[in-house]
Amino acid sequence: MVNEIMKSNNHVQLGFGQGCLDLMLAEGAEVMLAEELAAAPDGEIERSLDHSQGKSLDDFAGCSSASILASDITRPAPSHLMLPPLINRLEDLGVRDLKIIFGLGTHRRMTPDEEHLLLRDCTALPRMQHDPSNCVYLGETGRGTPVEVLETALSSDLIIATGNIEYHYYAGYSGGAKAVLPGISSERSVVKNHELMRDPNSITGRVDSPVRQDMEDAAGIAGLDFILNVVLNGRKEVVQSVAGDYISAHRTGAATVDRMYRRSVEPAEIVVTCAGGKPKDLNLFQAQKALDNAKNAAVPGGSIILVAECSEGLGHPVFERWAREANSAEDCWERFGREYEFGGHKAAFLAKESMQHHLILVSALPKDQAEMCFFQPAKTLEQALELARARQGKDARLLAMPHGNLTLAVRK
Repeated sequence: MVNEIMKSNNHVQLGFGQGCLDLMLAEGAEVMLAEELAAAPDGEIERSLDHSQGKSLDDFAGCSSASILASDITRPAPSHLMLPPLINRLEDLGVRDLKIIFGLGTHRRMTPDEEHLLLRDCTALPRMQHDPSNCVYLGETGRGTPVEVLETALSSDLIIATGNIEYHYYAGYSGGAKAVLPGISSERSVVKNHELMRDPNSITGRVDSPVRQDMEDAAGIAGLDFILNVVLNGRKEVVQSVAGDYISAHRTGAATVDRMYRRSVEPAEIVVTCAGGKPKDLNLFQAQKALDNAKNAAVPGGSIILVAECSEGLGHPVFERWAREANSAEDCWERFGREYEFGGHKAAFLAKESMQHHLILVSALPKDQAEMCFFQPAKTLEQALELARARQGKDARLLAMPHGNLTLAVRK
């Protein structure tokens, strides 16, 4: 393990594309690090199935069919590790009709090679990818979201969700009920649920995020029976597996995420955060997560420097269009209050942040694109620090978050 806050006179490396940038640290600078857990011993997934929370697989003895929801290629969930022990337990119970459903939500379809990469030794099992146009209406959540779920999953005796739990910038955490909504839901359901991200409580690290609560309402209506989720460290090793009820088991995993990555800080005048290098900083749409995690580490009006190469540009056409169409940051944020369009939310979040902090971007983006997205561009990290100190003062406190994509700063 590493210390959560480290003071140093040396330097820290910040991932940038396939390489790193060196940040030299002056006296008194702080580095905010994770306190990651080591990989769990072999058999961790089996252990969680033996000691599940709220529900046991034994409760479903007599069922003959099951749909197992699995993450798509955009998520780090190690389906190839979770599926074999889960399937063995189900077969021991007499469940013979098993199918894997990749929860795409509204993401693109995966290639056969991507399916094989995720499943590995489980490729012989029947499998399909979610089809948002083939959903059945089941009712509405308490917040008015229509619950429209893939008909194929509903035809099974059991619906079991797999996935991983990590921070999510408007659902609070990934995992759990998120496998149903948005995983196997209609576009109409997904859009209505995502509109809730405009609520100020829909933020990273809150299990009571309205978005997550709405997802859990939908999962209850859809009949999500059981989950198997894992928590990973920065090396993608399983540190904990949780199984059982989609709320109680999920909360146990979320607490482990907090133990590793939630850090209380005294806000600083200058914060340097890093998206983690490739593939986390391929585009600004993805790299924004590191900025969101760092916002509470900076004093109001402070400078936040985001280090992200963004070799593939902005990363989303709607994000780019909203940023381009905005006359000002205030205009973009006010638009978000009037209308919701997925992709536009990232432009609105950056606009809002730029109204509260001075944002500087070290990237490969053209100057005009960075400015369009409410950043002051810098060609180098050294130039970014000069810009920040010119605004905050040469003696301003500096706090670095070299793993800004993972760690969450919480104001003391």
